[in-house]
Amino acid sequence: MRKAHLLTLALTLLLMACQTVEPPKAVGPTPSQRQMDWHELQYYAFIHFNMNTFTNMEWGTGGESVDLFNPTQLDTRQWAKVAKEAGMKGIILTAKHHDGFCLWPTKTTEHSVKNSPWKDGKGDVVQELADACKEYGLKLGLYLSPWDRNNEYYGKPEYVKIFHEQLRELLTNYGELFEVWFDGANGGSGYYGGANETRKIDNKTYYEWEKTTEMIRELQPNAVIFSDGGPDIRWVGNEEGWANETNWSVMRRDEIHPGWPRYVELRSGHEDGTHWLPAEVNTSIRPGWYYHPGEDHQVKTLPRLVLTYYESIGRNGNFLLNLPVDDRGLVHETDVQQLMALKAQIDKDFAQELAQGNTAEASNVRGNSSTFNAEKAIDGNFDTYWATDDGTTQASITIRFDEPTKVNRILLQEYIPLGQRIKKFKVSAEVDGTWQVLDEQTTVGYKRILRFETVTASQIKVDILDAKGPITLSTLELYNAPPFLVDPKITRNREGMVSIEVPDDEVDLYVTTNGDDPTTASKKYDGPFPVLTPATVKAIAVNPNNGQQTQAVSQYFDLAKKDWKVVGALENNADVVKLMDEDPYTFWATDKDASDINEITIDLGASHTLTGFSYWPIQERYPFGMITKYEFLVSPDNRTWKSASKGEFGNVFNNRIEQKVKFEPVSGRYIKLRALEKHNGDARTSFAEIGVFTTNQ
Repeated sequence: MRKAHLLTLALTLLLMACQTVEPPKAVGPTPSQRQMDWHELQYYAFIHFNMNTFTNMEWGTGGESVDLFNPTQLDTRQWAKVAKEAGMKGIILTAKHHDGFCLWPTKTTEHSVKNSPWKDGKGDVVQELADACKEYGLKLGLYLSPWDRNNEYYGKPEYVKIFHEQLRELLTNYGELFEVWFDGANGGSGYYGGANETRKIDNKTYYEWEKTTEMIRELQPNAVIFSDGGPDIRWVGNEEGWANETNWSVMRRDEIHPGWPRYVELRSGHEDGTHWLPAEVNTSIRPGWYYHPGEDHQVKTLPRLVLTYYESIGRNGNFLLNLPVDDRGLVHETDVQQLMALKAQIDKDFAQELAQGNTAEASNVRGNSSTFNAEKAIDGNFDTYWATDDGTTQASITIRFDEPTKVNRILLQEYIPLGQRIKKFKVSAEVDGTWQVLDEQTTVGYKRILRFETVTASQIKVDILDAKGPITLSTLELYNAPPFLVDPKITRNREGMVSIEVPDDEVDLYVTTNGDDPTTASKKYDGPFPVLTPATVKAIAVNPNNGQQTQAVSQYFDLAKKDWKVVGALENNADVVKLMDEDPYTFWATDKDASDINEITIDLGASHTLTGFSYWPIQERYPFGMITKYEFLVSPDNRTWKSASKGEFGNVFNNRIEQKVKFEPVSGRYIKLRALEKHNGDARTSFAEIGVFTTNQ
């Protein structure tokens, strides 16, 4: 009898073992293998380097001489080394931009490196980069502009054959590519072989996109194709480096074409999308895509780069960061410094994962099977996942710590080979026995990262509130990023109120106004304070957890501008206040038809002894009206004027920083800045900010 029971038990166990629980069926469009491989890359470089680098332009006309292309220190190994050390997985190069100059010795046009003085016409930038990427273990992608402002046949059927042949050369001569990149800019004015005219094309049909795609599929089957509407990956709908918080990897692809006017929809995707079309988030580390010496001081700050990381990779996108290689042929040292700072900060933020090894529980497990239980979300393996039963689109997963643990980041991943499902979720923490909501969001997709104020939690719970089908959560990771410690930013507004800012509210700030270096014994900053007369404000940022602090940051402020006003013909112009609002990133400029207005007169509100003045040139991406030669005058009564200084702002176009001029002390209530000459003889005159000095600072 006992043997019979044992036999029955054995058969039962065997039967249970054979009853495997099927995984959920796919929901909606799913990614191809090439798209999955692309998702895993996450972060890679764009290199804009071409004829525009040597003409200081963003879009060349196509009429540039090939003799201009002559980098003196071109080193693609430096590009690759920088990208690798920055944590990037690949590089995409602008092999040909809109001006038509080709960085490889193509057979299709004479407008290429083969006729340039660089390496006596024997060079090939694409080949050198392909070799460098192979050496450093990076993937290579290529950008080929469909628009060609140089080619005489552009707009005619002959050019389409040339374009396809250029593409064929790139697809066959440089090894495996991971991405082929097509810009949405198509047709317009150009050189066009000397015609110098405007040409328009139908960007839906002219380039024979179906034939283009077929060629790429045949010659580079593993490469994804980028354009506004794919067919593999899409533009995110802006060039500032962010995706919307709601970001579906699916879209109604057949509605989209290059230059699609409803580009705002690209920022979020379509919940009811018909094709897998994930977003690539692109931006440049500088204002421009190409290198301009005048932007050396405008490289993105570390806080801006970190924010971009969280708003791209952290919002279900890939991060394509442009590095404008300079006219030497190198990634500029300032850009390198910021790239490495970003790498160091992200490494700090995600240094230690906290969920793995703790208890994970779910309110529903598919078939009560260990194959799909909550532990699969914290096992560090993307290919295993927590899943719920069919019909269960609301459920929760909870991580219980052995002891209260500090947490301020959560990273989630859906198992997207079965589609993107989650429509709404909530993250909560149990703190001192009470549950509190940390954040409530919408989509997850391949990767979603949330930041929140540090909590000391005994449990973290994720409630999936709505989904398209059974939940498939591959990854749940928790982190406690250290306080984001960067140099404080000290600013003053027009009213004279000084603010000190850092990106992390958990960092302490200490400040002095008497010129002494601050310490933790100095006044703790608790909000804006007035500085109406000349003073030097200094500040430090301190990590309260370990006492680590930044160096002291110093900012001198002279007279506050709250009583200043423009007088004369412009005194009723509402926008003219922008030239004295204490913000160099706003500006005021004369009208195009007011070329006779080349000066500005300001009433300081009271008489002062002046020792100098300052002028901020316009900071716009496409600057204009910058004063190169000036005269600065002072008056006690707006009638009798004395010239205090007359001179030149040297190299101001390429060095658009604050211009400071000192002169012998002179008393007056009114000041006048007069433009004697402007860059390139512009008719307009622009002023980003004007200031004065009343001390010897």
